[in-house]
Amino acid sequence: MAAKLDYHWHLRQVMAARGMFSTTDLIEPLTQRGIRLSSSQVYRLVVERPERLSLKVLMALLDVLDCAITDLIEPVEAASSKPTRAAGGSAAEGVGDLRPRRARIVGTDGR
Repeated sequence: MAAKLDYHWHLRQVMAARGMFSTTDLIEPLTQRGIRLSSSQVYRLVVERPERLSLKVLMALLDVLDCAITDLIEPVEAASSKPTRAAGGSAAEGVGDLRPRRARIVGTDGR
């Protein structure tokens, strides 16, 4: 069975390596390449992991940042969707399983 793939998006790190620390630093260079994005669209592109990305935008980013596609997108194996087992033996389902159990007060006679 083929491994399921996911990816890590490294746009912010690549920008920082080139001295671009503000998301708005991309607006003008992208505009010069015919890509017109609002400041909020550029912010989401930098801060969030895009699920869909135009190839024209991708090619403009590669040109602006003078980098390869592998610098921006790192393929990784997808996390398993199988539930993991918690230390107590039950399937982990978020914070609920991490909460402490209520203490039971037992009398001196063992009840």
